[in-house]
Amino acid sequence: MTEKKRRGIHYRHIGRYGEILSILVKYGFGDLLSRLNVQRYVRAGQKFFKVKRIEQVESISRWDRIRLAFEELGPTFIKLGQFAANRPDILPPDLITSLERLQDSVPPFPEENAVKIIEDEFKKPLDSLYKSFEKTPFASASIAQVHKAVLHDSTLVAVKVQRPSIREQISIDLEILNFIATLAHKHIPDLEPFNIIQLVNEFSSALQKELDFSIEVLHTQIFSGNFKDDKDVKIPIVYKSLSGKRVITTEFIHGTKISNVAGLIDKGLLPSEMARKGASAILKQIFVHGFFHADPHAGNILVTSTGQICFLDLGMTGILTQTSRNKLMEVVIGVVRNDPAHIVRILQEFSNNIIERREELEYEISEMMQEYVPRALESINIGDLFNRLSRLLIVYRIRLIPGFYLLLKSLATVEGIGFTLNPQFNMMEHLEPFVHKMIREQYSPGNIASEGLDTLRDIYYFLRDLPSETRDVLYMLKNGRVRIEFEHKGLEPVLKKVDQTINRLVFSLVLASLVIGSSVVILSDIPPKIYGLPLIGIAGFLTAGVMAFSLLISIIRHERM
Repeated sequence: MTEKKRRGIHYRHIGRYGEILSILVKYGFGDLLSRLNVQRYVRAGQKFFKVKRIEQVESISRWDRIRLAFEELGPTFIKLGQFAANRPDILPPDLITSLERLQDSVPPFPEENAVKIIEDEFKKPLDSLYKSFEKTPFASASIAQVHKAVLHDSTLVAVKVQRPSIREQISIDLEILNFIATLAHKHIPDLEPFNIIQLVNEFSSALQKELDFSIEVLHTQIFSGNFKDDKDVKIPIVYKSLSGKRVITTEFIHGTKISNVAGLIDKGLLPSEMARKGASAILKQIFVHGFFHADPHAGNILVTSTGQICFLDLGMTGILTQTSRNKLMEVVIGVVRNDPAHIVRILQEFSNNIIERREELEYEISEMMQEYVPRALESINIGDLFNRLSRLLIVYRIRLIPGFYLLLKSLATVEGIGFTLNPQFNMMEHLEPFVHKMIREQYSPGNIASEGLDTLRDIYYFLRDLPSETRDVLYMLKNGRVRIEFEHKGLEPVLKKVDQTINRLVFSLVLASLVIGSSVVILSDIPPKIYGLPLIGIAGFLTAGVMAFSLLISIIRHERM
């Protein structure tokens, strides 16, 4: 985004800007607005919008105030909170706990709007698409609501319809978020290691994909293919001819929410067995398919009457390459073998930046692992293990690939559901077969031979291309075409200070010249005159006085005395 466009953004969507500012002030975040250097927008907004703090706001924790503000700000910010809750490298644990309680249920929109969206999407009347359609939704969230319907062949289906104008609303909010992230990056240096702009860009990309229901159709088909031979897992059938960018029609699943222990028992299902099946299904997604449900909370997992695990709402997914899967296993192996140096090396390979204070990190991990070493593999709490590792990543400012945190969140969520179903549940017990299988595959003769051939191939290409590339470098040196580029970091405040100093110096020189010139004119006795003094000289002195006063005020305001 260009600087010119960023400047213009302040004056677009002024109503939404005012609403956001009002809610932030309402929940006691005026200090944040001050740090973002938007005081002038707040002062302007106070003239047009009611900006008032809620009573006794101090009695609510800061983390809960953030959650309440996000809920009041609407769908984009609710989704932002849910997305940010997947990043323990950025947010403190207490804030993540609060964001996980974000309410994504809102009143349904009018039924006539739902019908219009469906008919506009398929260019057909509703009667020709469905035999019957229940106009009152049975579920309603911030982005869509879901209706029951019956196809012409009498199949019961669920029809998810996107909220009207939600794309336009989210587009405006994403634009504002981008602007806020730019201000935060500029005015709050403490946030620089977390790369707030990149976080907002990742969130924007994920949310725009979630708004396109045709992507969810594709994900559902991939999951169906991955689990086609698994009798313990049920993926709803998706009807492509009745699905598009704003509408998706799937098989209606009669089932019990997986966290409803009493409901499972009433259906004659054993909760501990459902915990085993759910964990197995998630671990297969991660370590076998490399394509996993990134939001497997209890509301998105049902258990059918036959005991099958059914995954719903497959819009948000994660991808894990074979290399990443192997590295994740190496972290677990490093814990079991009590090898902190091995864990740090794997984290370095996972990370996008160089790990500083490496020896200190090894010591911290070694100290943490003393609690896990005496335990058997199946008794390790994987959620606790990865959460503690994530907190160390915050301290040592290690940034990992974003998908890594979606993976940890998915594992921790399923482990939590498992504890609900079975107090003796342990994720590592279910993970152990996958660990041993991947170790066998990784160190099998066939895999070692394959990796050896890849290494030999890389050496061959390197040696083959070395003479020509060396010749190119020497040719560029000979002809003076080699350029050396320097990248400076952290000099922006210094450059800004130098720029301010030079501006004031030039201003002072102009002021001094004006005073000297006015003095010369006064002494020259040039008409016209006022009270016997040349008018031009008096005007020059008055102008100089105004400039000197404004310069003094500027210096005092910026505390540069």
